[in-house]
Amino acid sequence: MQISVVIPFLNEVESLPELYDWIKRVMEKHQYSYEVIFVDDGSNDGSWQWVEQLAIHNESVKAIKFRRNYGKSAALNVGFEHTSGRVVITMDADLQDSPDEIPELYQMITEGGYDIVSGWKKKRFDPISKTIPTKLYNGVTRWMTGIKLHDMNCGLKAYRSDVVKSIEVYGEMHRYIPVIAKWAGFHKIGEKVVQHKARKYGVTKFGISRFLYGFLDLFSIMFMGKFGKRPMHFFGGLGTLTTFLGVMILLYLSIEKLFFAATGLANRPLFFLGILLIIVGFQLFITGFIAELVTRNASDRNQYKIEKYI
Repeated sequence: MQISVVIPFLNEVESLPELYDWIKRVMEKHQYSYEVIFVDDGSNDGSWQWVEQLAIHNESVKAIKFRRNYGKSAALNVGFEHTSGRVVITMDADLQDSPDEIPELYQMITEGGYDIVSGWKKKRFDPISKTIPTKLYNGVTRWMTGIKLHDMNCGLKAYRSDVVKSIEVYGEMHRYIPVIAKWAGFHKIGEKVVQHKARKYGVTKFGISRFLYGFLDLFSIMFMGKFGKRPMHFFGGLGTLTTFLGVMILLYLSIEKLFFAATGLANRPLFFLGILLIIVGFQLFITGFIAELVTRNASDRNQYKIEKYI
């Protein structure tokens, strides 16, 4: 199979029929073999019932229904597990991503040799309350990761199949999939200017809390990329440094007391700082040991309650 299209959705019953017909027209025009995988992230507006009816008459449709809302990252991660296409395309269900972009995205992967191609909505139709935080977020992410993408969080992306089979997405980390892929060893990451259409139905799922959580997830990814398999190197390194500083402070005060007859040693703030640094150093070592145990036994992070499969 050439293309798998993964579409996570939450309460998009008005958009889904138009989106599927659009995808189908593009695929048939270019004679692609394809599948469309819908992932229902806890909808309650009749979206799933529509997908069930669609699947009866269309063998290209697969679908997964969560028992409750887990978030876009969970939906993508489960959708990726069920793809069988050579190229995987992701897009949002709100009709703001154009399926007409699929053929060129497919060619960039298959002929251009890219591992990932991310869409860049150069001209946006979002309110300023969304565009300004997005620009800030993208700028910080480029600076921290070295990945020169203008629109890291664009829902329209294309992947080689082995990319989505090699990564794990959870929390709010769907916006950092290029970063996760880079840490997994996929370095050929490109972008393509794509159309951005104004939302036609429903309401946006974007909120200020998602913006704030996004930066926390960025720090998590940076840490996991460097120290996810060896947390003791991080915590142990800090523990060694703080313990060493504490020991040197107390050694200095001891020499001063023994050879220079210093008085009032226990009343000096430097004395308490030295003790504090040693205690913190040992605590960091313990944290490192616990983190090592956790990383060796964390096997159920991406387990979700799934109500139905099609």
